[in-house]
Amino acid sequence: MKKIKESNSNMTLVIVRWVYCLLIPVAISSCTVSKQIAKQATNILLNDTAISKGHIGISIYEPATDTYWYNYNATKYFVPASNTKLFTLYAGMKYLGDSLVGLRYNFNSIDSSIIFQPAGDPTFLLPEFRNQPVFEFLKNKKCNRLGIVTDYNFFSEPLGKGWAWDDFGEEYMSERSAFPINGNHASFYFKSDTLTAYPPLFYESAYSSIATWNKNQPAWGQTFKICRRKEENFFQTVSNGKNRLPKETNIPFLTKDNRFIKTVLENILDCNLNEISFLHGAYLFDKTLHSQPSDSLFKPMMHRSDNFFAEQTLIMASNEHLGYMNDEAIIDTLLKLDLKDVPQKPKWVDGSGLSRYNLFTPQSFVYILNKMKNEFGWERLKNILPTGGTGTLSSYYKNDNGFIYAKTGTLSNNCALSGFLITKKGKLLIFSVLANNYQTGATPVRKAIEKFLLAIRGNY
Repeated sequence: MKKIKESNSNMTLVIVRWVYCLLIPVAISSCTVSKQIAKQATNILLNDTAISKGHIGISIYEPATDTYWYNYNATKYFVPASNTKLFTLYAGMKYLGDSLVGLRYNFNSIDSSIIFQPAGDPTFLLPEFRNQPVFEFLKNKKCNRLGIVTDYNFFSEPLGKGWAWDDFGEEYMSERSAFPINGNHASFYFKSDTLTAYPPLFYESAYSSIATWNKNQPAWGQTFKICRRKEENFFQTVSNGKNRLPKETNIPFLTKDNRFIKTVLENILDCNLNEISFLHGAYLFDKTLHSQPSDSLFKPMMHRSDNFFAEQTLIMASNEHLGYMNDEAIIDTLLKLDLKDVPQKPKWVDGSGLSRYNLFTPQSFVYILNKMKNEFGWERLKNILPTGGTGTLSSYYKNDNGFIYAKTGTLSNNCALSGFLITKKGKLLIFSVLANNYQTGATPVRKAIEKFLLAIRGNY
């Protein structure tokens, strides 16, 4: 019996030594890689004249081995700018399915009346989406039989927390709403030297201030601009402006409330809609009309970093998952349930990253990218995220494209890049680099990050 015990003990010792011999080279290799990347990070990023005066966080992770290759300030919080859209993308991919809900409705077969409820779809009447099933559906109905629910399911503010108030007239800061129309933009352009507006409702507010200008000067290429007053939908020209009028000018309009959206829609459909009012939860819709494939929204959202698409994606996810549109509620729900194991719980306040209240860590972006890859598939993500030479990466990583798929983020004095990197040896890495509080523009910081990532790609 004693010999059997000794034999078992010896066998256990052999196994331990064997495992030890296998693990030691892996540990040494991992340690070596980490030291090599640390040296590159120091030389390329940490000592960079722009970055060194601010703050930076870096995380490099290999999902195949579940190993962090390198971390520097990776658990500290940074303003992520549009990298926030990666968390929004997860919400959209999780809850919006393969196609977007354009609206929900009920049909009364007795009098052929239809009551419909908006679903937050941002693609309605946007020119880049030529197929418009919701518009076709509405325009082919008798207006006196159409009723729109105006006070049922939108419980968000038009502008997000922490957005810069003086950006209200910039194209990138459209208001959120239950039923976006033309991206909630008033679009102005010249047709045969005559000012045209869409939606047409906004033409009257702009015409009086522009008509005199049209009579006396050629319409194209003059130095003036169109702007909107802060607290009303009145558009006017500013002569001797710094910018030449582009082919088309898009200015966010005040959505005011859902009843105003009803007015804009009536102007487009050239009819009067019945306004239907219900208490929250008092009405169910049994029919759904879809508009666009979901990825046709997600791709431009990531490629051009579309703030409006991101904000509407978040409140659409709220509508589909919770039954109403509220950005705070869906963020809270996601962080408590789907994303409860995020390494460092972020301070997440909007869908786009326009707010400087957002605070995320590099490791939290590594986490969400890995989670999306596992849940939704690598091939789908490659189709949604921009690669080198495309989208917001159009000026970077161009020599050998198809090895990086990433999301940029930019606010003044803050920039970020998080995504996937395929090395020369075929290893798939997930990375996040967040830089804050530097005093230069973003370009030198982006170039330094590019040099750093290319070095990692080439060496491993």
